[in-house]
Amino acid sequence: MKATQPKPPILKYFILSLIVSLPLIYLLFSLKSNPSVPDSKDLRIRPGYTSYDIYIQKQLNKTLNPKLRQIWRTRDWDRKIQVFAGFFEELKQKGLLSNQSKALCVGARIGQEVEALKRIGVSDSVGIDLVPCPPLVVKGDFHHQPFDDQTFDFEFSNVFDHALYPDKFVGEIQRTLKPGGVSVLHVALSRRSDKYSANDLFSVKPLVKMFNLSGLVHVRKIDGFGLDTEVVFRKKQNIVIQRS
Repeated sequence: MKATQPKPPILKYFILSLIVSLPLIYLLFSLKSNPSVPDSKDLRIRPGYTSYDIYIQKQLNKTLNPKLRQIWRTRDWDRKIQVFAGFFEELKQKGLLSNQSKALCVGARIGQEVEALKRIGVSDSVGIDLVPCPPLVVKGDFHHQPFDDQTFDFEFSNVFDHALYPDKFVGEIQRTLKPGGVSVLHVALSRRSDKYSANDLFSVKPLVKMFNLSGLVHVRKIDGFGLDTEVVFRKKQNIVIQRS
C-alpha cells in the first residue's frame, strides 16, 4: 500500500491560522456593521457607524444645520409648541404629569417641547441636546445624561430613533427618573423617513423589554411630526439605579 504523503508544514499552518481567524473576522465585521444591540425583526441598528465620533458628527450635522435651525425658530416654533402642549395636556388629564413635576425633554434641539411644558404650567422643565440652546436646553448626550440618579418625575423624548445604543438611551431615562416617574416616547413604527436616524423600530416589544424596571402604561396612535405612536411607562417603586 502506498503511504500517504504528509501535508507540507506551510499549508498546515495556513489552514490552522484561517480556522482560528474566522471567528475574529466575523466578530469585527459584526461590530462594524452593528455597534449596538443585535438586529431583530423589531429593532434594527442602521449600518455605517464605524465609530462613535462618526455617529456624533452625523447628529451634529442635523442639529447645526443653519437652514433647519432657522425653520425651527420661525415657521415651526409656534406650531410645534401648540402640538406638544396638546400632548402634554392630555397626559395631565390622565394624571401622568402635573404642574409640580420636574420634567426633562431628551433630545430637545432648540426646546419647543420645553417651552410647551412651561406654557401649560410645568415650570420646572429643561431639555438636553448635543448643542445647548439657553435657556431651555442644556448640553448633554442622551446615552450618558448629565444628571444625578432619580432627578426627574417626567421625561419625554421623540428622538429614540436617533439612539445608536437604544439600551443605554433607555437605561439613562430609568436611572434619572424617580420611582413612580413617567417616561413618554413618541416613535415611528410604520415610517422610515429620517436619514439621520440610527435605528428603526417596528414594534413596541423592544421598548417593553428595555424598560425592564418600568411598567407599560399605555400605547396609542398619534400624529406627531412623522411619529405615529406614543408609548408611556411608569418606573416601579423602590427601584434604585446607579450609573455603571
